[in-house]
Amino acid sequence: MRSSELVTTQHLARKAVIYVRQSTPHQVLTNRESLKLQYALEKRATELGWHADDVEVIDSDLGFTGSEASNREGFKELTARVTLGQVGLVLSSEVTRLSRNCSDWYPLLDICGYKGCLIADHDGIYDPATVNGRLVLGLKGTLSEMELHTICSRMRAGILNKAERGELALKLPTGLVRDEHGLVRKAPNLEVQDRISLVFESFLRLRSANKVLLFFNEGGLLVPRLDGRSLGDIVWKRPTIETITSILKNPAYAGAFVYGRNSHTTIRGPNGNVVKTKRLPMEQWRILIKDKYPAYVGWETFERIQAMLQDNHAEYERKMTRGVPREGKALLAGLLYCGECSHKMTVRYSGATRYLCAFFQQQYGDPFCQNLPAEPVDDRVAEAFLDALCPVELDLYEKSMAARKEMADAAEHARQQQLQRLRYQAELARRRFERADPDNRLVAAELERRWEVALRELRQAEESEAVGRHAGEHENGSAPAKLTEELKAAFMDIGRRLPEVWDEDLLSQQQRKALLRCLIEKVVLRRIAPDTIQTRIVWKGGLSTTLEVSTTVGAFFDLSGAEEMERLVVEFFKEGKTDRQIAQRLTELGHRSPQRKHVVRSTVQSIRHRHELIRGA
Repeated sequence: MRSSELVTTQHLARKAVIYVRQSTPHQVLTNRESLKLQYALEKRATELGWHADDVEVIDSDLGFTGSEASNREGFKELTARVTLGQVGLVLSSEVTRLSRNCSDWYPLLDICGYKGCLIADHDGIYDPATVNGRLVLGLKGTLSEMELHTICSRMRAGILNKAERGELALKLPTGLVRDEHGLVRKAPNLEVQDRISLVFESFLRLRSANKVLLFFNEGGLLVPRLDGRSLGDIVWKRPTIETITSILKNPAYAGAFVYGRNSHTTIRGPNGNVVKTKRLPMEQWRILIKDKYPAYVGWETFERIQAMLQDNHAEYERKMTRGVPREGKALLAGLLYCGECSHKMTVRYSGATRYLCAFFQQQYGDPFCQNLPAEPVDDRVAEAFLDALCPVELDLYEKSMAARKEMADAAEHARQQQLQRLRYQAELARRRFERADPDNRLVAAELERRWEVALRELRQAEESEAVGRHAGEHENGSAPAKLTEELKAAFMDIGRRLPEVWDEDLLSQQQRKALLRCLIEKVVLRRIAPDTIQTRIVWKGGLSTTLEVSTTVGAFFDLSGAEEMERLVVEFFKEGKTDRQIAQRLTELGHRSPQRKHVVRSTVQSIRHRHELIRGA
């Protein structure tokens, strides 16, 4: 049977639709021959018997991939018209133009077979209603899908192979440029280099991205960013917290080539596929090659910055980090871990302050893993902290003051660079305005406006520079550069008086928390008895101290030494001691009442009455 014999008058009574598609906008612009070949199918339709007026072209999917149909309006229109019985022939240069996804391809075959619509390409005409036609079209669709996967696999393999050598030309951040030979170098603009370096230097000094942002804004300092509307031009913008953190988190500034920092998940929805991107932690990066680019900071410094950024994250319950010291009565908030399950412990402030391990309660609705009173633990850890304090190294203060001065000098240098750039731009705008033809009013007006904008920016920068210089002079004048002997003696006296200062409430709770974190990495709590909490303090450097903290209980027999206390009360009573003397002696031996830190008379009396020990009149 000749292929043309499949065309009947029933088919000719309906439209012949030519489906035209190319996968990318680049192909649409460059591969013109393929496009001409697809439009030339109109002649093929007329040769098969259709009148020229009955041949229509659907080309609204130019530039869209055939791997999915959700974003192809032309394919949707074609399917709808076939469903309505308006199409007798679907014509395409090859079936890959229609679809490269079997989940979209086979429904089209079903509809065409049911509605009596033929499908044709350069190889022939096929009837999806017949077994042979469906078999051939099914094979073509499967091979088309497989071809797409093969092409994508080869492309991904090539990209990965190039990335593993560090030769993949990834987009570079501001401050790094690629020369004509493909080598990455620092930006030739020294102001850009110095401003990027200042972001890292100020963060290492201030230890907070928000404080870096405040430092830049108070000094009137702008940051360089790539202009998305042009090819690599630099624009100077007021910094935001996103700008600061993106600079601090970019490994390219540490000289590292990184591929696979993000994971991409495709979710199919009614309006098409949605790709969700998630930033991966450093240990999950797919490819990491150090010392590939010129570095603004060393790799070890970069890793330390990432740890500091993570440590500053407010969501410490989810991120399992300490967070920054905050207001609140609980002294150890952010430092505590559960000794039973190793998860983060949280604080409950309603009523008496308590430390909770609520992980399993939040995840599965189980009871709290641990529910411990905060006050006795805080007191015991604070006592251990004060005992562990070493003599303060006063030269650290002098180093801190020197670093502070260096940072102020760097800020002043950045402001001077900014002024130099703005003065040049204002002078350039003036020269352009003066060279303009006065009769060309439109051009002259625009050049005058640009000159005024440049002058306004220069004036604002000069005012900011004056304010910053005055603040720097005031700060340098108010703080001594070196410690005198008298000042050293005063600091030594403060070190000796720190326990007294701590107890006299001269420090805020936030200051106490900050001091604790200078020496303590974390604290692990585990209740080993109803009245005893095992407290393991992990110090900076890895050493640990294990303490046992006594806590109040609800009943006498919940005390660990209840039986020993009863025996001693009976013994001391027989020796003729009074209740007050017995209570004092038990306290000296380390015992306590259920709700007190010492033994009270009522506890002794309760034990006597239980043993029927009655004093004589």
